[in-house]
Amino acid sequence: MDFAVARQKMVDGQIRPNKVTDPRIIAAMREIPRERFLPDRLAALAYADEDVPLPGGRFLMEPMVLARLVQLLVLAEGSKVLVVGAGAGYGAALCARCGANVAALEDDPDLLARARAVLPQIAPGVTLVEGPLTAGWPAGAPYDAILVEGALPEVPEALSGQLAEGGRLATVIEGTSRMGRAVLGRRVAGSFSVLPQFDAATPALPAFAPAPAFTF
Repeated sequence: MDFAVARQKMVDGQIRPNKVTDPRIIAAMREIPRERFLPDRLAALAYADEDVPLPGGRFLMEPMVLARLVQLLVLAEGSKVLVVGAGAGYGAALCARCGANVAALEDDPDLLARARAVLPQIAPGVTLVEGPLTAGWPAGAPYDAILVEGALPEVPEALSGQLAEGGRLATVIEGTSRMGRAVLGRRVAGSFSVLPQFDAATPALPAFAPAPAFTF
């Protein structure tokens, strides 16, 4: 498979026709070798117009959805960004190519191992941190932007509370069916609010699943 050709087709067929207009995102997605962030046996799926399933209930997010979420963050040069559920680091690398200072939070040992092997070569400025996704990374807070790479039942205070004043958070909120809604949250005057942006059939991040309710 010619990954370079597949990369260009992804941008021209999936990214540009779907309201992604930030030239930094378009350029980064033309350049970053997405296949490097997947196990070799899944590399051929890197440029498919869908989420790529990974072991442990994880996935590499659909390119178009990820691009639009990053675009919602309106990253300025030098923005301080936290990527939650960073996986092997593709989304973190994308944010870094847009000029952000990125901390990539992950808790899965296999994904961390791949990130440690790949990120220093592709996005050496990204800081990879290990810890529970639900807690965010308070040591680096406050952040100008937070990207959550997966769907959540709701945005927890543990994450929204780590935003700086005026900070943005982009993720997908689970719907009642398979289709969820990408949302943009903002912290203004100490209060956090969320507005829906577009439909997204993004899988849930297992770490944020609600605890099973007790039944008699």
